[in-house]
Parts: sequence; structure tokens; C-alpha cells
Amino acid sequence: MHMVASPNSKMQRVLQLSMVLTLAYVGATFYFGLRAHSLALISEAGHNVSDLLAIVLSFVAVYFQARPATDQKTFGYQRAGVLAAFVNAATLIVLSIWIAFAAIHRFSVPVEVQPKLMMYVAAAGVLMNGTIATLLWKFSGDVNIRSVFLHMLGDTLSTAAVIAGGAAIFFTHMSWIDPVLSILIAGMILWSSIGIIRETLNILLEGTPRNLELGEIRQAMASVDGVLNVHDLHVWSLGSQSHALASHVTIAEMPMSECSSILADIKCALRDRFHITHTTIQFEITGCETTHGCAAPPELEAIGAHSHGHDHHGHAH
Repeated sequence: MHMVASPNSKMQRVLQLSMVLTLAYVGATFYFGLRAHSLALISEAGHNVSDLLAIVLSFVAVYFQARPATDQKTFGYQRAGVLAAFVNAATLIVLSIWIAFAAIHRFSVPVEVQPKLMMYVAAAGVLMNGTIATLLWKFSGDVNIRSVFLHMLGDTLSTAAVIAGGAAIFFTHMSWIDPVLSILIAGMILWSSIGIIRETLNILLEGTPRNLELGEIRQAMASVDGVLNVHDLHVWSLGSQSHALASHVTIAEMPMSECSSILADIKCALRDRFHITHTTIQFEITGCETTHGCAAPPELEAIGAHSHGHDHHGHAH
């Protein structure tokens, strides 16, 4: 069965608008940084270049996700977005560490800032980043888009903190406020990014989806009338919002034409209770050898004998 990821034109338009706004802000901060001889503003421009690259990466991932499945990519490109999210989150972790080190360095080597210009440019950044984050919020169920959303939300909060910090520096002339804010923002970015890394790694490593319990799924399948045993059960994520299941199910000996109702009941239970719609279920009248609940791989010389001994198995999707 070939899986096709549905294209999302609205998501693509939001990402395109985000790219245009971010590119405009990068140009503005770099220009005003040069005019004011402000390394802080030039650094802000460089920081937003990383956001621009993150948005471009996510846009490319959304494009690939919309491509149909092929004989070579039978599940399509659903994990393109997951891979993009992983790269974005890894970039954010590196960025947060760099911000923390730069902030610590500023405690020993204070840098004179221009609070007024800092507040003006930061205010424009809050408006732009806040607009983009708001547009991305409705699509944040997708882990790829959520990684970009966290990028923009982090920038919105950081630029808002820059405004507050600029005002505090303007009135108190205490330059240490700037690195303290930077460390707090870096910690927030790091915490959010680690969550994305854990989720995407679980998907890429074929782990059980974090919102599903394998024991509950096995119990739901075993409770269907006619099911004697459920084993060799595997559940994994195709993308951030689609899951797949493969399992062996032991039933009483009967013609294959009579077991269709059992298969239908199992599929309904999986769909209604766990939102799993892509299933591969193999019926059998004797259980296969299992190890820790999973099928033990057969020895090479036993493969031929194993296939002859299971001619009675049914295979259903």
C-alpha cells in the first residue's frame, strides 16, 4: 500500500510569507547595525539568518512531504519534515550554547550598547517575529512546523526582552542586564530544542509513538472476539502525525472468508481508539516463536522450512 502525504498549500504560503518578512528584517538590522557601528545589531542580523535558513529548510521539507509515494519511496516523503525539525532543533541548541558563552564573556569584557537604537530595532523584531509565530501556531501540530514556531517564538520573546533590557540600561546604565537576559533566553531555547530532538529521534529510530502505550494496543486487539493471541506487535510513526502498525494475530482455524469480520473489528479498534489507520495484520492458527514479545529472527538454514510450515497463514492489510 502506497502512502501519499496530503499537500498543504496554506502551510506553504505561511512559510513563504515568513521567509519574506525574515529576509527584510535581516537586511534592516544589518543596515542599521553598520550605520550605528553596533556589533550587537549585526549579530542580531546573523541570528535571524539562522531563522531564515530554518524556514527555508522547513519549506523544502513541506514541499517534499506533498510529493506522492513511489516504488523507491513507498511511504512517500513524510519524514522529510521530521528530519528538517531535527536539524532545526540541533541548530537551536548550538545557537543557545553560543549565546550563553557570549553572554558570560560580556561579564568580563563589558560592551557599551546604544539602548535607544536597540529598542527601536527590537520593537520591529517583536512585530515581525510575533506575526510569523502567530501564523505558524495553527500548524504547530506538525513537528517540522513546531520547530520553526519555536524559532520564531524564541525570537519574539528574546527581542521583547531586548526592549525591556534596553529600557533598563537607558535608565540605570547597568550594562550587565544585557548578558543576564541573554543567558535566560538561551536556557529557554535549549529546553524547547531538547524536546524537539527527543521527539524526532524517537520517530527516526522507529520508536513507539510517545502518546501510545503498546500494552494498551495489545489489550485492545486481544479483546476483539475471535482473537486468541497478539504477538510480534510493532507500532511506529511514519511522520509526526501518522502511525503504522504490524502484528501477528492468532485465531481459531477457519476459512479465510470467515475471518474478515475479525480483521474489520481489529482495524476499527485501532482507528477509533488510537488513530492508527495504516495496519498490516497477519492471521495464523499457531503462534510464532517470540523473544520479549517480538518475533525471533529465524536462522538462515531454517527459512525454507519455516515458509513451508506456515502455508496456512493469512496475510491482511
